[in-house]
Amino acid sequence: MAKPRASKGRSLWWVVHAWIGLKLSVFLTFILLTGTLAVFAHEIDWMVTPAMRVAPQAGPTASWGQLAEAAAEAAPEGRLQTLYAPIDPWFAAEAWIDPGKGAPGRVYIDPWTAEVQGKHGWANVHRFLRQVHRHLMLPTKIGIPIVSALALLIAISLVSGVVTYKKWWRGFFRMPRGGDGRRLTGDLHRLVGLWSLWFVALIALTGIWYLVETLGGNAPVPRLPATVATAPPPTGAALDRLIAVARRADPDLDIREIRFTETNGVILLGQSHAWLVRDRANAVAVDPATMAVTGQLDGRTLSLHQRISEMADPLHFGTFGGLATKILWFLFGAAMTAMAVTGTIIYSFRLAKAEKSERSGLRIAWAGMGAWGYVSVALVLLALALTPGAIGGAS
Repeated sequence: MAKPRASKGRSLWWVVHAWIGLKLSVFLTFILLTGTLAVFAHEIDWMVTPAMRVAPQAGPTASWGQLAEAAAEAAPEGRLQTLYAPIDPWFAAEAWIDPGKGAPGRVYIDPWTAEVQGKHGWANVHRFLRQVHRHLMLPTKIGIPIVSALALLIAISLVSGVVTYKKWWRGFFRMPRGGDGRRLTGDLHRLVGLWSLWFVALIALTGIWYLVETLGGNAPVPRLPATVATAPPPTGAALDRLIAVARRADPDLDIREIRFTETNGVILLGQSHAWLVRDRANAVAVDPATMAVTGQLDGRTLSLHQRISEMADPLHFGTFGGLATKILWFLFGAAMTAMAVTGTIIYSFRLAKAEKSERSGLRIAWAGMGAWGYVSVALVLLALALTPGAIGGAS
C-alpha cells in the first residue's frame, strides 16, 4: 500500500507544480524577465545613453569636490542632491539634481576630467525595470506584496518540482532526449531546474524577505543626527575638506555615494569592512557648518535583523561581486525565465495529447490558464500603462 500512497502524494505535488507554472505563467514570466534584465539595467542605459560612456584613463581621477562643482554649475536651477561614483571604469559619474518640484534630473560627469558630458531626465531603463519588477508601477504598499507573493509560490514550485522528479539527484548530467518535442522540452525543463536549484531558492528567500518587510518586518538602518541645513551644498575644495574629515573617521570607507541632505548634513556611503551589505550600511555623516563628524554607521555592528535586510538586494540582484556575479545572476535569471516558458509548453503538449486536440499549443495553454490568464495580462498591461506617469519627471 505504500507505493500507491507515495504515487498519490507525488501526483498531488505535480498538480500544485503544474497549477503554479501554468495559471500564473504570464505574470511569472514577466516578473522573472524584468528582474533578469534589471541585473544589467545600468549597462543597458550605458549602451543607449552616450553621456554615460567614458574612456578609462591611466591618470588620477578628479576629486569628489570637482565632480560636485561641475554638476552644480551644469544645473544651477536645482539643488545638488546626490553624487554617485562610476559603476565601472567605463561609466561616467552621476549626479542627481533636485529641481524643487518633480523628479530629479541627472548630470553625467567624466570622472577624470570633471567635464560634464550631458544631462538626462529621471526616466531611464534602470528606473523602468526597477519599478516594474519591484511593484508594477503601483503604489509600493500594493505592488510590492503582489510581486513578492510570487516568491512564496516559487518556493512551493521548487519543493513540488523536486518531489515529483524521482531520484532527481541522478539528473544533473542526464542529457536531454531528442526526437519528440514534449520529451525534449520536459528534459530541458528538468535539467535547467536542477542546475538552478540554488538560484531559485535564493530568489525565493529574498523575495519572501521583501514581503516580510512590506508587511511590517523591515529593519531600517539607524537614523543619523539632525544638522542645520546649508545652502548651497558644499562643492569644490569645501567638499574635499569635508571628505578628508570623513576619511579620518573611517579610512577604509570606499565612497560610492554622497548625499547632500538638508537635515543630516553631508553623508558619505560605501563599502568598508562588512561584506555583502548595501552601501548605506557603511556611512559617515559630517556637518558642513562645523566640519564635525555627527554620526557613523558600520555594517559590522548591525543586528542580525538589519544584516539580513542589507544583504537582500546584493543577493537578489547579484551586485556584490561586480561584473562576474552580475553575469552569473543574469544567466540563471534567464534560465528561470526559460523554465516558466517551458513549463507552459509542457502543459500544452500534455493536454493536446490527452485531448487529441488539433488546437495550437498557445491556445491550449491560454485555455488552461482560465481567469488567471486575464488577471496576469491585466497586471502587465496596467504596469505598462502606468509607466509614463510613474517614471516621468525632469527632462
